[in-house]
Amino acid sequence: MKIAVISDIHGNMEALNAVMKDIEDKKCEKVFVLGDYAMAGPEPSSVVGFFWTKKFDSNFSMIQGNTDLMIASYDEDLYKTLKEKAPVMAEALKNDAEILTPDEKSFLKELPAQLEVEAGGVKFLLVHGSPRKNNEDILPDTPLEKVEKMLEYVLADVVLCGHTHIPCGFQTSLKKTVVNAGSVGRPFTPKPQACYLIIDVVEGKCIFEHQFVDYDKEKAAKKLMRRPFWGADKLAKTLLDPKERHF
Repeated sequence: MKIAVISDIHGNMEALNAVMKDIEDKKCEKVFVLGDYAMAGPEPSSVVGFFWTKKFDSNFSMIQGNTDLMIASYDEDLYKTLKEKAPVMAEALKNDAEILTPDEKSFLKELPAQLEVEAGGVKFLLVHGSPRKNNEDILPDTPLEKVEKMLEYVLADVVLCGHTHIPCGFQTSLKKTVVNAGSVGRPFTPKPQACYLIIDVVEGKCIFEHQFVDYDKEKAAKKLMRRPFWGADKLAKTLLDPKERHF
């Protein structure tokens, strides 16, 4: 059984289309989606609409990301708090909350924060940040001891996460595996390709391989630049050069 794991699409329909084609070409049977569908991207409504059509598809398992909850629960207090720390992202959030329809925001709000899924004899836990918090980082340089502390109450064999936009993985002394799927729509890798994870499950064992997919990032950046909020141009630059990160 082949499982595709995607995360952090961030409204990038160009990247999502390229990744979904690659998933189809590689004949993946299931798709796990780890959240952050819309915020601060070129086409937030189109991306949410795509996943809305999958809500009753048994081959898709979807959870909520931290920015999905922010959009769904947006108010002026949240905007002001975020603006003090990350003014560009605050403006993006405000505009996303205006663009998405009440039904689209309800879809994001109703997604589970975590999900346990069994496939091919393996128990998976889908989280956005970590099993403890939806915005806790699991990065390549996170100390293994800290990762293991995050798994203190986890019963699953494999924990799948996103949030950081940087792919990585850990094999722990707890006989549990943790893999960060990276980002489809806003990668922070040196080469800005859409990134996702394929898990090949064979006789209860998993083989993990990150996939890097080219897409028309120039087209996506142009779409993002046209969005009517301050800082959209800065966010567009991160699609072309992830070293230039603006929050």
